[in-house]
Amino acid sequence: MIVRRPVIIAGAVVLLGFAAYTGWEFLQLGRTVPPLASAEVRATSIVVDKQTRRITLLRNGEALKSYEMSLGGNPVGHKQQEGDSRTPEGNYAVDSKNPRSRFHLAMHLSYPNASDLDGARRRGVSAGGDIMIHGLPNGLGWLSDWHLRRDWTDGCIAVTNAEIEEIWAMVDIGTGVQIKP
Repeated sequence: MIVRRPVIIAGAVVLLGFAAYTGWEFLQLGRTVPPLASAEVRATSIVVDKQTRRITLLRNGEALKSYEMSLGGNPVGHKQQEGDSRTPEGNYAVDSKNPRSRFHLAMHLSYPNASDLDGARRRGVSAGGDIMIHGLPNGLGWLSDWHLRRDWTDGCIAVTNAEIEEIWAMVDIGTGVQIKP
């Protein structure tokens, strides 16, 4: 009996510590937004290659950095409508940044464009929206690279929290994003 008590106490301390960490991250307490890198080293475009699951930051056509990523849960093909869990394909741009999203930093893409809207209208469906490049859900940053084991987003492009912080600092609003099949 005496040996069990320290094990139970140690387990409770670990569990409480984990809960405190997760709650801290979930509530975004103490989150700081990375400052933009100097203009001469920022990306001028982004290429997302769905087949290889890589997002690459480019400066004047030259690769700066590349990251593994997760996509929408139904990754093959272009996004057709809201709720299809597909990541769109085509040319878009980062049109806003949200440091307080439910994911660790989120950069909104300009999906749907005019062609996406026209196609959805012809099919009689909503094109959807809220396609982002983002980190992991708040409170789940500890998953790190484990998120790469399967495609899990609703159509977004997901990287680790450390990676989205690097990307955030390297990307301006207005940066072009090419999403390849």
